[in-house]
Amino acid sequence: MTDYNAVNFRILLIEDEPAEANLVKMALRENKIQCHLHHVTDGLEALEFLRNGNSENAEFQSPDIILLDVNMPRMNGQEFLTEIKSDINLSYIPVIVFSSADSESEISTSYQLGAVSHIIKPTDMAAFIDTFRIIDAYWFKLTRLPNKPYSDFVSIE
Repeated sequence: MTDYNAVNFRILLIEDEPAEANLVKMALRENKIQCHLHHVTDGLEALEFLRNGNSENAEFQSPDIILLDVNMPRMNGQEFLTEIKSDINLSYIPVIVFSSADSESEISTSYQLGAVSHIIKPTDMAAFIDTFRIIDAYWFKLTRLPNKPYSDFVSIE
Protein backbone atom coordinates (compact mmCIF):
# COMPACT_ATOMS: atom_id res chain seq x y z
CA MET A 1 0.00 0.00 0.00
CA THR A 2 1.28 3.46 -0.90
CA ASP A 3 1.97 5.91 1.92
CA TYR A 4 0.42 9.15 0.66
CA ASN A 5 1.77 11.07 3.64
CA ALA A 6 5.31 10.59 2.34
CA VAL A 7 6.83 13.02 -0.15
CA ASN A 8 6.38 11.10 -3.35
CA PHE A 9 6.30 13.52 -6.27
CA ARG A 10 8.00 16.52 -7.84
CA ILE A 11 6.36 19.60 -9.35
CA LEU A 12 7.94 22.14 -11.68
CA LEU A 13 6.02 25.41 -11.42
CA ILE A 14 6.49 27.80 -14.35
CA GLU A 15 5.01 31.11 -13.21
CA ASP A 16 6.32 34.63 -13.76
CA GLU A 17 4.22 36.40 -11.12
CA PRO A 18 5.76 36.05 -7.63
CA ALA A 19 2.37 36.55 -5.96
CA GLU A 20 0.84 33.70 -8.00
CA ALA A 21 3.78 31.42 -7.20
CA ASN A 22 3.34 32.21 -3.51
CA LEU A 23 -0.37 31.37 -3.77
CA VAL A 24 0.53 27.96 -5.22
CA LYS A 25 3.01 27.33 -2.40
CA MET A 26 0.40 28.41 0.16
CA ALA A 27 -2.25 26.14 -1.39
CA LEU A 28 0.16 23.19 -1.23
CA ARG A 29 0.85 23.94 2.46
CA GLU A 30 -2.84 24.50 3.30
CA ASN A 31 -3.69 21.11 1.81
CA LYS A 32 -0.72 19.51 3.59
CA ILE A 33 0.54 18.30 0.21
CA GLN A 34 4.07 17.09 0.76
CA CYS A 35 5.97 17.45 -2.48
CA HIS A 36 9.17 18.75 -3.93
CA LEU A 37 8.60 22.03 -5.77
CA HIS A 38 10.93 23.86 -8.11
CA HIS A 39 9.83 27.29 -9.35
CA VAL A 40 11.03 29.06 -12.50
CA THR A 41 9.70 32.26 -14.04
CA ASP A 42 9.40 31.50 -17.76
CA GLY A 43 9.63 28.82 -20.43
CA LEU A 44 13.30 29.46 -21.25
CA GLU A 45 14.31 29.08 -17.62
CA ALA A 46 12.22 25.89 -17.42
CA LEU A 47 13.88 24.37 -20.48
CA GLU A 48 17.31 25.29 -19.13
CA PHE A 49 16.43 23.62 -15.83
CA LEU A 50 15.04 20.50 -17.51
CA ARG A 51 17.84 20.12 -20.06
CA ASN A 52 20.96 21.53 -18.46
CA GLY A 53 20.29 23.19 -15.12
CA ASN A 54 21.32 20.23 -13.07
CA SER A 55 23.93 18.70 -15.31
CA GLU A 56 26.34 18.91 -12.37
CA ASN A 57 23.87 16.84 -10.31
CA ALA A 58 24.15 13.23 -11.49
CA GLU A 59 21.06 12.32 -9.47
CA PHE A 60 18.81 14.97 -11.08
CA GLN A 61 15.36 13.64 -11.89
CA SER A 62 12.78 15.39 -14.01
CA PRO A 63 9.52 16.53 -12.42
CA ASP A 64 6.54 14.22 -12.24
CA ILE A 65 4.31 17.05 -13.40
CA ILE A 66 4.63 20.61 -14.68
CA LEU A 67 2.24 23.43 -13.73
CA LEU A 68 2.45 25.99 -16.51
CA ASP A 69 1.23 29.55 -16.76
CA VAL A 70 0.45 30.76 -20.31
CA ASN A 71 1.26 34.47 -20.24
CA MET A 72 4.95 34.91 -19.48
CA PRO A 73 7.85 36.95 -20.84
CA ARG A 74 10.64 35.59 -23.08
CA MET A 75 8.93 32.23 -23.78
CA ASN A 76 5.21 31.90 -23.10
CA GLY A 77 3.38 28.75 -22.13
CA GLN A 78 2.34 27.82 -25.66
CA GLU A 79 5.91 28.17 -26.93
CA PHE A 80 7.12 26.09 -23.99
CA LEU A 81 4.55 23.36 -24.71
CA THR A 82 5.60 23.25 -28.36
CA GLU A 83 9.25 22.91 -27.35
CA ILE A 84 8.84 20.31 -24.59
CA LYS A 85 6.47 18.09 -26.57
CA SER A 86 8.92 18.01 -29.49
CA ASP A 87 11.79 16.88 -27.22
CA ILE A 88 11.81 13.08 -26.91
CA ASN A 89 13.62 13.32 -23.56
CA LEU A 90 10.95 15.59 -22.04
CA SER A 91 7.73 14.95 -23.94
CA TYR A 92 6.48 12.30 -21.49
CA ILE A 93 6.19 14.78 -18.59
CA PRO A 94 2.53 15.69 -17.99
CA VAL A 95 1.92 19.42 -18.31
CA ILE A 96 -1.07 21.06 -16.63
CA VAL A 97 -1.77 24.53 -17.93
CA PHE A 98 -2.71 26.55 -14.86
CA SER A 99 -3.62 29.98 -16.11
CA SER A 100 -6.11 32.80 -16.02
CA ALA A 101 -6.39 32.34 -19.80
CA ASP A 102 -9.94 31.16 -20.32
CA SER A 103 -10.72 31.81 -23.98
CA GLU A 104 -11.86 28.81 -25.98
CA SER A 105 -9.00 29.27 -28.45
CA GLU A 106 -6.37 29.30 -25.67
CA ILE A 107 -7.88 26.22 -24.06
CA SER A 108 -8.02 24.37 -27.39
CA THR A 109 -4.44 25.38 -28.15
CA SER A 110 -3.27 24.02 -24.79
CA TYR A 111 -4.67 20.59 -25.63
CA GLN A 112 -3.49 20.68 -29.24
CA LEU A 113 0.04 21.38 -28.01
CA GLY A 114 -0.02 18.41 -25.63
CA ALA A 115 -1.24 19.67 -22.25
CA VAL A 116 -2.96 16.98 -20.20
CA SER A 117 -5.25 19.55 -18.59
CA HIS A 118 -6.12 23.24 -18.69
CA ILE A 119 -7.19 24.61 -15.33
CA ILE A 120 -8.37 28.19 -15.01
CA LYS A 121 -6.89 29.84 -11.92
CA PRO A 122 -9.66 30.54 -9.43
CA THR A 123 -9.90 34.12 -8.21
CA ASP A 124 -11.48 33.10 -4.89
CA MET A 125 -8.91 32.01 -2.27
CA ALA A 126 -10.99 29.07 -0.99
CA ALA A 127 -11.50 27.80 -4.55
CA PHE A 128 -7.78 28.24 -5.28
CA ILE A 129 -6.87 26.11 -2.28
CA ASP A 130 -9.52 23.53 -3.16
CA THR A 131 -8.13 23.30 -6.70
CA PHE A 132 -4.87 21.97 -5.28
CA ARG A 133 -6.70 19.46 -3.11
CA ILE A 134 -8.28 18.13 -6.31
CA ILE A 135 -4.96 18.17 -8.22
CA ASP A 136 -3.38 16.21 -5.36
CA ALA A 137 -6.22 13.69 -5.25
CA TYR A 138 -6.18 13.09 -9.00
CA TRP A 139 -2.53 13.37 -10.02
CA PHE A 140 -0.77 12.07 -6.93
CA LYS A 141 -3.21 9.67 -5.33
CA LEU A 142 -5.25 8.27 -8.21
CA THR A 143 -2.95 8.54 -11.22
CA ARG A 144 0.05 6.23 -11.43
CA LEU A 145 3.27 8.12 -12.13
CA PRO A 146 6.77 6.67 -12.53
CA ASN A 147 8.64 6.09 -9.29
CA LYS A 148 11.94 7.97 -9.50
CA PRO A 149 14.49 9.16 -6.95
CA TYR A 150 14.30 12.81 -5.93
CA SER A 151 16.49 15.65 -7.07
CA ASP A 152 17.26 19.02 -5.58
CA PHE A 153 13.65 20.21 -5.58
CA VAL A 154 12.66 22.29 -2.56
CA SER A 155 10.34 20.60 -0.10
CA ILE A 156 7.10 22.46 0.69
CA GLU A 157 6.39 21.99 4.38
